[in-house]
Amino acid sequence: MRLIRQFAAFLLAFAAACAAAQTYPSRPVKIVVGFAAGSATDILARVTADYLSKSMGQAFVVENKPGAGGGLGTAYVKEAKPDGYTLVAAGSGPFAVNAAVYKSLPYDPVKDFEPIGNIALTPQAFVVNPESPYHSMKELVADAKRRPGEIPYASLGKGSTSHLSMEAFMAAAGIKLNHIPFKGSTEAQTSIVGGQVVLMSDTVPGVLALVKGGKLRAIGVAIPERSPYLPDVPTVAEQGWPGFEAVGWIGLAAPAHTPPAILDRLNAELRNMLKDPQVKAKLDQLAFTPVGDSRQHFAGFIASEVAKWKKVATGANVSLD
Repeated sequence: MRLIRQFAAFLLAFAAACAAAQTYPSRPVKIVVGFAAGSATDILARVTADYLSKSMGQAFVVENKPGAGGGLGTAYVKEAKPDGYTLVAAGSGPFAVNAAVYKSLPYDPVKDFEPIGNIALTPQAFVVNPESPYHSMKELVADAKRRPGEIPYASLGKGSTSHLSMEAFMAAAGIKLNHIPFKGSTEAQTSIVGGQVVLMSDTVPGVLALVKGGKLRAIGVAIPERSPYLPDVPTVAEQGWPGFEAVGWIGLAAPAHTPPAILDRLNAELRNMLKDPQVKAKLDQLAFTPVGDSRQHFAGFIASEVAKWKKVATGANVSLD
């Protein structure tokens, strides 16, 4: 009798979830961004919110909650009701890198969230001052081996994707560089343009305008194939380090236990969005590489990225606790 009651309760809950999914969304939906307005994550979240507002017939509103490398906003969404009305822009920083560099987080990026879909990639590029002697990763490595620990490189901050990408390359190439952390991309890029620091790793969207304007020189991209936005820049892999890859990514996620029917509908909407000509043109303008994968694939990808960056952070002894 007890089992029958439990099964009946399950059926009622399932029916209620299905009914909610059929009417979803019936009120505005919030997309929380753990970074300031104008950041890459914020820009992509607003493109997504604009499309979903039109396609789903309800307002999707972006709310910025910056702090702790995106962790503040992510922790906020963890505590939200799992009904599909509070979502989070799930980026590589708060969902993978933070898990690698913080020994304790107020959230678990794998257990506390339901991945909806990966929207776009932001591959890392290695850039130098155009007056520097480096025209390739091999030239950089050769000089670093002659002068271990002397060549300064900038990052967007200790424990950032920019920092860990360079640590990963140093481990792969067997070299040691001198880390100079800055407070964000603008400060770091300014230091290189001004010649105070030699090089850095930053996203292709983040450096593209400066590279095209001759203020920075790209010497390698950290993806398997050349970037369509920097087609003349060889990959790190083709310069002698096979398999080397470092990418940022931005997707969408919901609190754990959000009904699967709602998650599936949102995933389908994201896939349709990435086929929309206007959205495709906007992402191309911003130099984002669109993805549009399944919920299951995105979940596996997040888990693999957490493991990857934990290995890099552990090997480089990088910790923010």
